[in-house]
Amino acid sequence: MMRKGLHSILFFISISCYSQQQPSADVEQLKAQILLLREDVSRIELNLATSEKKFKKGILVATVGYSLVITGGLMLGRENDQLGQRLLIAGGVTGAVGTVLLVDSFKYLGRAGRKKRS
Repeated sequence: MMRKGLHSILFFISISCYSQQQPSADVEQLKAQILLLREDVSRIELNLATSEKKFKKGILVATVGYSLVITGGLMLGRENDQLGQRLLIAGGVTGAVGTVLLVDSFKYLGRAGRKKRS
């Protein structure tokens, strides 16, 4: 009889110890998931900041380039015809480079929105 009571007490103690250890494992998993989320958010913020910088730079370069094209076009057929032709070419190249920078900035937006494959 005493043994049966002792076994019952040991059984309940072992169950209570096990049940106390289980939430600890869940807490550790939760902490690990929070750290992974923080890492993901940091990566997304970095990609968005990079995209914004490249986008602004692309807009500036394209605007300067296409402004040169307009200026060169207005000079054609006048006294400064050769300068107008040079401005057309330089502005066209500059505008194209700015457009490439704009398009290139979108790859960082794609990276920011893409799920990391594991």
